[in-house]
Amino acid sequence: MRPIKLVPDNTNIPFLSFRWWAMGLSILLLVASLALVAINGLNWGVDFSGGQTVRISFAKPTDVAEIRSRISAMGVEDAAIQQFGSPNDISIRVPLPNAKNPLSQCFGSNPLAQGGGSADDSNKMASKIRAGILEQYPDAKFGSVETVSGKVSCELFSTGGIALTLAMLGIALFIWFRFEWQFGVGALFTLFHDVVLTFGFFALTQLEFNLNVVAAILTIIGYSLNDTIVVYDRIRENLRKWRKMEISALLDLSVNETLSRTIVTSLSLILTLAVLLVLGPEVIFGFTASMLLGIVIGTFSSIYVSAPILIWLKVRSDSFVPLAAAGVNERNAKPEGFVK
Repeated sequence: MRPIKLVPDNTNIPFLSFRWWAMGLSILLLVASLALVAINGLNWGVDFSGGQTVRISFAKPTDVAEIRSRISAMGVEDAAIQQFGSPNDISIRVPLPNAKNPLSQCFGSNPLAQGGGSADDSNKMASKIRAGILEQYPDAKFGSVETVSGKVSCELFSTGGIALTLAMLGIALFIWFRFEWQFGVGALFTLFHDVVLTFGFFALTQLEFNLNVVAAILTIIGYSLNDTIVVYDRIRENLRKWRKMEISALLDLSVNETLSRTIVTSLSLILTLAVLLVLGPEVIFGFTASMLLGIVIGTFSSIYVSAPILIWLKVRSDSFVPLAAAGVNERNAKPEGFVK
């Protein structure tokens, strides 16, 4: 039985002819993502904001607005209430006083003071909520309880940010030494593009941003880097092989030659993550959603961001190859069967 080919041999799709449209879309999405983060902010999880999260299961579907009004009547402010999983399940997050934004909490003039109250304060509020809920709904069942102090949330926030920054810089330096500085700049901008769009997605949807999402972003960085390196490695090979070919045609050739691998890898991950998003547990919903989005964005950026940026960085077909290099095809400007 012959294997099915998702991409036929000698595929010749003119990706680079759409680079201006693709870059315009990328810039628009980048600006929109940064604006959403600045205006809406992120829905920081307990991991970063500090406080306590209580999960409650009711015997029958319960109106979130009714629960919210009852908790407000108890004098508990800033409690975040939302359904998770089935309509019978409610998640109530009680933040630490004055610790709603981890940026002000961790990097203010007095971080410990900015952290506000201690974990005891959120425990008292959570106990108050528990008593009030059981009074009105005696059949309610309380599930897992997550508690993070203000000091721990600062440490998690700072170490998470450092991990993301070092990962991106380390990757750029690796590609710089492995290839040329233009490739390092292209890879760094590609990773910045993917990470910012992921942040914009969370600012738009207001899904909880926690340590699971940080792990997902690091995974997205790794996937995007892997896809970018595959394309860059083929570009470098073709730069040595087809020195007289126009650079846009050479980039198109390189992307087409790696297209089969890109589609098979991305499609396999997308199908797996889509099933996990629909059927998986609620606790990893944010992780799965960010991973699914990241795979789509990473595939797009490896074609329409990492490759075209080499043109704008003045990379030419003869930029890195000595004229007397052995094995260079100086007669042919394009491979057989490739039309440009």
